[in-house]
Amino acid sequence: MPYFDAASSAPLHPVARQALQASLDEGWADPARLYREGRRARLLLDAAREAAAEAVGCRPDELSFTGSGTQSVHSGIYGSLSGRRRVGRHLVVSSVEHSSVLHSAASHEAAGGSLTEVAVDRTGRVSPEAYAAALRPDTALAALQSANHEVGTLQPVAEVAELCRAAEVPLFVDAAQSLAWGPVEGAWSILAASAHKWGGPAGVGLLAVRKGVRFAPQGPPDERESGRAPGFENIPAIVAAAASLRAVRAEAEAEAARLRDLVDLIRARVVEVVPEVEVVGDPVRRLPHLVTFSCLYVDGETLLHELDRAEFSVSSGSSCTSSTLTPSHVLRAMGVLSEGNVRVSLPFGTPAEDVDRFLDVLTWVVTAVRTKLGAPAAAAGPVTASEAAGAGAGAAAGNGDLTVDSLGRLCPIPVIELAKAIGDLPVGGVVTVLADDEAARLDIPAWCEMRDQEYLGEHPVDGGTAYRVRRRS
Repeated sequence: MPYFDAASSAPLHPVARQALQASLDEGWADPARLYREGRRARLLLDAAREAAAEAVGCRPDELSFTGSGTQSVHSGIYGSLSGRRRVGRHLVVSSVEHSSVLHSAASHEAAGGSLTEVAVDRTGRVSPEAYAAALRPDTALAALQSANHEVGTLQPVAEVAELCRAAEVPLFVDAAQSLAWGPVEGAWSILAASAHKWGGPAGVGLLAVRKGVRFAPQGPPDERESGRAPGFENIPAIVAAAASLRAVRAEAEAEAARLRDLVDLIRARVVEVVPEVEVVGDPVRRLPHLVTFSCLYVDGETLLHELDRAEFSVSSGSSCTSSTLTPSHVLRAMGVLSEGNVRVSLPFGTPAEDVDRFLDVLTWVVTAVRTKLGAPAAAAGPVTASEAAGAGAGAAAGNGDLTVDSLGRLCPIPVIELAKAIGDLPVGGVVTVLADDEAARLDIPAWCEMRDQEYLGEHPVDGGTAYRVRRRS
C-alpha cells in the first residue's frame, strides 16, 4: 500500500532499525556512570551527538536530545524567551508555523507577553522585509520555520536571520520538515527537529542552541542534556536517530532530484486529470517531496477515505477532516481553497509507478465524490445556466438576485449551492450565500477567483454569515 504521508511521519529507515537493534544490547546503562557499561553507553551517546551535530551544522556541545520535536520547540521557545526577559517579552512568528510553535506563542501571550504574527503571500512565503518591520526594541525572540509542513514552501531563513542578527534578536527555526534534505542555512540561533520526520524512531527530538545565545531552561534543574531535556536518555533511539539522519543525508541529493521529478509530474498532471483543482504552495522554492492541492466541490474526509480504500495514504488540511471544523491555519493564512485538500508527501524510495497509479485513482475518486455530493458538472470556464439546474428550495428570487440558505450545512455544500445558483442569474446578478461553516469564509472567495466571479464581501446574519457574489460572466 503506497504511503504518501512522509511529512507526518516517515517510515523507519533500514539503518535506523539496524542501529536500534544493535544499540539495545550496548546502550542500556546510565551514561553518567564510570563503570564499563556506563562508559560504553556514554561512547554511543557522544558519537550520536557528534553525528547529529554535523548534520545540523552546529557544535556537539550546542546540541541536546529531547523526548520529541514538540518538546524541542517548547523548550527552545520558552528557554529563549526566559533568557532574554530583560530585553522584553515580544515574540515574532509567521502565521504558518507548526501548531507546536503557535501553541507556544499563544501560551506566551496568555501569560502577558506580546505577539506579532507575520503574514504570508498566497504561496505561503513570508517577506523578509515584513519580518524586519515586525522586530521591535523589546523583541526577545523571532521564530520562522525552514519549510512549511503543509504546502512545502521554503522560507527565506538566511535573509531573515541576517535581519534578526542586525537587530540583535535570536532566530528560532523549526527545521523538522527540511533537515533530512540538508542543514539550515544562515545565522540562526536556536533550532528544533524531530527524528521521525526523516525515518528515525519516534520519541527523539533535537534542540540546538548556539553558544552566546541567552537561554534559561524551564522547570526544575536537571544535570542531563545541558538541563534542556530532563530525564534518562533513550540511547538506543538516539543512536538510531543519528544513524538514520546520516544515512538520509547521504542519499538526499540524488533522492531529492528523483522525487522532485515525481512531484513535478503530480503538479502538472493533477490539473489535467482533475477539473477545477488548485495546486498550492510555491512552485519553485519548495521541498522536493511534497505537493498540496485542493479540489472544488469535494468533501475532504470522504476523499481521504476513498483514497485509503484505493490503498493510498495521504493527509489533508481540509476542515472536513478535523474535529475543529475549521480549515487548516496554513491554508487560511495563504487565502487559498481548503475544501478537498490533499497533501502528498513522498517518502524516500517511492517508485514512479505508484505515482502514476495515484493519478489514475485520483481522477475517478474525485469524480465519484462530486457525484455523490450533487456537485455541478466541472467546467473550465464560468458556471453556465445548465449547471444551475436543481438549485433547490434554498434559493429565493428577489429583484433579480438569489439567496441560498446553507446554514447548518458543512463544506463543501455552501460552495456547491453557490455554483448551482449563480447560473440562474444574468450577468451582474448577485447570489447571497448564508452559511455558518467557518470554511466558507475561505472557500467562497477562493471559488470566485477560480471561476472568475466577483466576491463582494460578507456581513453577519442571524445564525451565521452572508457571503455575496456577483456574476461577472
